[in-house]
This record gives sequence, structure tokens and C-alpha cells, in this order.
Amino acid sequence: MSLTDPMLAVAAAEAGAEIVRSRYGAELERVEKSAGDFATAADLEAEQAILDLLRSARPDDAVLGEESGRSGAGDADRTWLVDPLCGTLNFAARTPLVAVNVALRTGTDVTAAASADPFAREVFWTDGDQAYVRRDGVDEKLLPSGGSRLVDVNLDPPFPSFRAVRLLADEGFAERFLPRVLSTTLAVAWVAAGRRAAYVTDGDLRDSVHFASGIALCRAAGCVVTGLRGQPVHTGAGGLLVAADQETHAALLALVERQFGN
Repeated sequence: MSLTDPMLAVAAAEAGAEIVRSRYGAELERVEKSAGDFATAADLEAEQAILDLLRSARPDDAVLGEESGRSGAGDADRTWLVDPLCGTLNFAARTPLVAVNVALRTGTDVTAAASADPFAREVFWTDGDQAYVRRDGVDEKLLPSGGSRLVDVNLDPPFPSFRAVRLLADEGFAERFLPRVLSTTLAVAWVAAGRRAAYVTDGDLRDSVHFASGIALCRAAGCVVTGLRGQPVHTGAGGLLVAADQETHAALLALVERQFGN
């Protein structure tokens, strides 16, 4: 029996996670991509495992992979976005905080997505309507919460319009929130799961293999998802401000706006 799209996303993310987990701690060859950016053999092997599964199950779909680029029909309405190891620097430094992201974009909407944590052996997934975390084959609905006050902030360059470090130095931020830097988009899934109150990053995230899964998870879980200035994602100033609830989002939006005004 063929898998539904959400279950295929889960299976693909799990296939990549298995490779990442098996290669953890080993001496791995690095492939330099640009200054300060590289892939490891684990990235490449995990992506290949994911692509093999997707191509076998959905041969007519296009694929956009972090390491291999775009493949498949150029005019395909369905495109799988694959990030085989988000947090490569963490992984290479033997820090087990990474994610394996697989999302299906149909037209302009992400209709299925999964984000796997190889080391916690969890898969966060959505069918576009509801969002869940799967542990040991059991699904639990994701419930966002701002109660922790933990806000994950992406400090990795480039910074097209907004320097998050200035947000952290704002007294208003320190009075209300507690900063964290996970350095992987696993943190976006954690907002959907109630483990983070919010996540903030700069950048143009359109067609991003890194963020497509996390954004879809947060939307399906009922989070507030906008760009940095409260605009629809992928428009205007760009960036991402995703929060567990309206109150948290409004407070962070006001703090972010102050940084643009400085």
C-alpha cells in the first residue's frame, strides 16, 4: 500500500535521521560550500537516502535538496524540499542538536512536512491541518505555549535587515524573555511543541529547505507566524517571527520594531 504524502514525509525524515544518527561521532569528510559553510558525508548520505525514497514513491514530483539542488520536472506542481541535516556545525562538533527536514510544497502551499530529531528519536509532522509529534510510533498533538518565555534567536549571518544581537541587548527583551540559541531549525518545531515560546530570524526564507517544515508545523499547530515586521511570511522585510500565541508575538514584534528604528 502506498504512503500518503504526510506519512511519506515522515518516512523520508526518519530515513535521513537514521543515517545522521549512525554517523554521529565519526570522523567525516567535509565538503566546503562557501566561507564558513560546509557539508559532511553524513549530510550527503542522509540526503541520498531521502531522495531515493521520494523518487521511488513519487517519481513525477520535483525535488529541491540542500546538497544536490533541484531535480525532476521543472514544471511540476509538487516539489519536495529536503534539508538532510540542519545544524551541520553542531553535528560536526559532536553536539546532538540537529534536524532532518522534509516538506512537500504543492503549488504555493506546504501540504505535508516532517522534522525529525535523530537523537531524541522524535518526528514532528503535519498534514497541513494538524500537527503532531511521533515517539515510538505514537502520535501526540502539538500544543504551543508561551509559558516558558524561552525565545530562540538565529544569530547566524547574513543579516539583510536586522541584527538579532541588538534584540538580545534590549532591556525590554531581558525583562520578559529568556534567550536561547539552538543553531538549528529544530527550534522552530519546538515552538509548535510548546518547548519554545518563540523563534526569530532574519533572511529571505522563500524556497528555504531549512524553514519550510518548521513554518508548516507552526501554522498547523496554531502558532502566530509572520515576517519580522508582522507582515505575511516571504514578503516585505522578510525574516520570520513565529510565536506560540498572540501575546508573545505582539511583545516580540514591538521589540523587533525598536531595532529597526535604531
